[in-house]
Amino acid sequence: MSLPIHAVLEDLKAAVSGHPAVVLAAPPGAGKTTVVPLALLGANWLEDRRILVLEPRRLAARAAAERMARTLGEAAGETVGYRTRLQSKIGPKTRIEVITEGVFTRMILDDPGLEGVGAVLFDEFHERSLDADLGLAFARDSQSVLRDDLKIVVMSATLDIAGVSRLLDGAPVVEAEGRAFPVETLYLGRNPVERIEDATARAVMTALGEQAGSVLVFLPGQGEIHRTAQRLGERLRDPAVDVVALYGALDKATQDRAIEPAPAGRRKVVLATSVAETSLTIEGVRVVIDSGLSRVPRFEPSSGLTRLATVKVSKSSAEQRRGRAGRTEPGVCYRLWDEETTRGLVPHQRPEMLETDLTGLALDLARWGAKTTEGLALLDAPPAGALAEARAVLTRLGALDEAGGLTAHGRRLTRIPLAPRLAHLVAVASDAGEAMLGARIAAVLSEPGLGGNDVDLRDRLKGFERDRSQRAQDARKLVERWAKAAGGGSGGTGIEVGDLLAEAFPERVAKARGKPGEVLLASGRGAFLDPTDGLARETWLAVADLGGGDAKDRIRLAAPLDPAGLERRLTTEDRLVREPSGRMVVRRIRRVGAIVFDEKITGAPDRATITKALQDEVEADGLGALKWGERANAVRARLAFLHGLDADWPDASDAALTERREEWLWPLLEGVQGLAQIRDEALAQGLEALVPWDRRRAMDELAPARLTTPLGSAGIDYGAEGGPRVDIRVQELFGLTVHPTVGGGRVPLTLALLSPARRPIQLTKDLPGFWRGSWKDVRSEMRGRYPRHPWPENPAEAEATSRAKPRGT
Repeated sequence: MSLPIHAVLEDLKAAVSGHPAVVLAAPPGAGKTTVVPLALLGANWLEDRRILVLEPRRLAARAAAERMARTLGEAAGETVGYRTRLQSKIGPKTRIEVITEGVFTRMILDDPGLEGVGAVLFDEFHERSLDADLGLAFARDSQSVLRDDLKIVVMSATLDIAGVSRLLDGAPVVEAEGRAFPVETLYLGRNPVERIEDATARAVMTALGEQAGSVLVFLPGQGEIHRTAQRLGERLRDPAVDVVALYGALDKATQDRAIEPAPAGRRKVVLATSVAETSLTIEGVRVVIDSGLSRVPRFEPSSGLTRLATVKVSKSSAEQRRGRAGRTEPGVCYRLWDEETTRGLVPHQRPEMLETDLTGLALDLARWGAKTTEGLALLDAPPAGALAEARAVLTRLGALDEAGGLTAHGRRLTRIPLAPRLAHLVAVASDAGEAMLGARIAAVLSEPGLGGNDVDLRDRLKGFERDRSQRAQDARKLVERWAKAAGGGSGGTGIEVGDLLAEAFPERVAKARGKPGEVLLASGRGAFLDPTDGLARETWLAVADLGGGDAKDRIRLAAPLDPAGLERRLTTEDRLVREPSGRMVVRRIRRVGAIVFDEKITGAPDRATITKALQDEVEADGLGALKWGERANAVRARLAFLHGLDADWPDASDAALTERREEWLWPLLEGVQGLAQIRDEALAQGLEALVPWDRRRAMDELAPARLTTPLGSAGIDYGAEGGPRVDIRVQELFGLTVHPTVGGGRVPLTLALLSPARRPIQLTKDLPGFWRGSWKDVRSEMRGRYPRHPWPENPAEAEATSRAKPRGT
């Protein structure tokens, strides 16, 4: 059968032969996954070396290998084989290995030269998984330094092809046209309050009644698949329709049943996750029902949690799903949204590099010998904050040293093909003689659904042991390999499941609080489980998995934790506490993160302890912890004014005063029991101490605290808006012919002139001008309001007074 890819095969082979890297753009259904590897197999440059084909998912890797093997009339494991984490069919004659992207990352880290490999083909690169991005960067680095004969082919359906070409130093681009049959698109819409499984089941019943052929349904996750299957089981009356599920965690037989054509005279309804978007051709499908939703991981560095978020699909994903209906004949796509919504979809999902936990990336970079990602061929650099947090986690696990280099423990973790936290768990278990227990825990944590769905990890482990499915058997083989890689320790010391979970996820240690099932995590976040769950009666838990929530999370997987095992994780804090009697005591608090483990009074503090505690309080709460009064604020404002005139005067800003706290504030802490006991006068004197003795007189001259008036003095507010200001009754300034200034005559004071009742009359920075100008109008108004007070025609020549006129005058 001729496929669109056949039209460009000769151009592709020539490009690969003449260039180290090539980009192949081919839409879904073009045949690139299974045709291109076989076409390159006979190339002279390949000699007797192997071709590696990278797939984003295990199901796609196995299906592609088996399809290529059938093309050759062979079984998988002969010329074409596959290798995933759980399964491997590779033989001595295998020339094409279809592997998952994670397997390739491990392979190139173990052997940067990729001995015996002639070409690496990155299929479905548009999905932009973290392993694909990193694998391409490592392969390109290896090609540049070690293997100039290595060929790299990046194959993509929907991506910025020009950007990939630039990333690979202008690699040539070969484009294949698509061959898709017409697909009619029908928009069904959906009530936003209706459950997705109800809307989907109704759409399936509509499609079965209106269309011929099998139906492929896209749903966000396993839960929605099972609930939709249940609803269809209640409504379907046609015995010739089979409802089958398709997602990564299913065993091989169930997956094959979904992929294979329906038997003659029967139809299939395949309920699938996004695993069916690419790489797979599901025979007999001419109808697609798209829920428009996808479930993607979202990592939160602040909590250390990766949450599965249900999001709208991107435009490119929606088109790929739609195209599945037109692979072999004209088809129909039902979309559970309105046509207007399509225009609002994002073009592509964000790359995993920008969304996921980067601890694995950080460990891989350290093993590769890269302190940074500079110089690596990455389309998107990892977020600096997330990468820094990942390195901090690895440092806490002992995998990286303070300089970011790989430690002996870190090198050990790289030999265990697991995420760093789980590899650390297995290594710790091995050191305790319980390598197999640690590896079984890692298997249950990394393989969704393995061992059942109980919240108690101990029950999941028992379920895993009882499980006789092929998937469980494959997982047990994997467990043995992990245990062996960790050192295979035996003769256990009796380490508990909860202790091992706490090793991997210390921030998820939890203590019961409040209602049954309510807990506080060491991270400071709240979480809960059903009050009827057996674990709800436990005081301490080690939590492995959490479901997302706004204020608190649901515990999905956990184990009891013996608090005795937390001793080495505790941090100790001595805190000064004032008892109701006023006596200061030292309370020693031991905590694990945000959880208080225990606390007790250890006695009365000595002077040095009190002083240090007060210093710590200032360090924690800043200058706002002090009781600022009128005098201290006035001195601070004067200093700020002077610093504004001349930077040689002390800076009175929060930052500057905090920086010089040891000079002016620390001496004030001696002899007091609390910050509130530092008097306003003492704070003012502390600030004045920042001014050298020989400049104190200059300070009083340039920024006097008070304005001398004909009758005495008035306070100057240096913190007033608009500059230094004096609020004063106007009669007290009679006789003044020169406007008062500060700052050595450079800054006129703002005079807020007041009535005898101290109500505002006028603001002025030119008193003589005021006497000559608007005084006439003010005098006219004020004489009628305050007739017993003097209002002379020429106040510049009048005598200042604070008294009213004698009666009868």
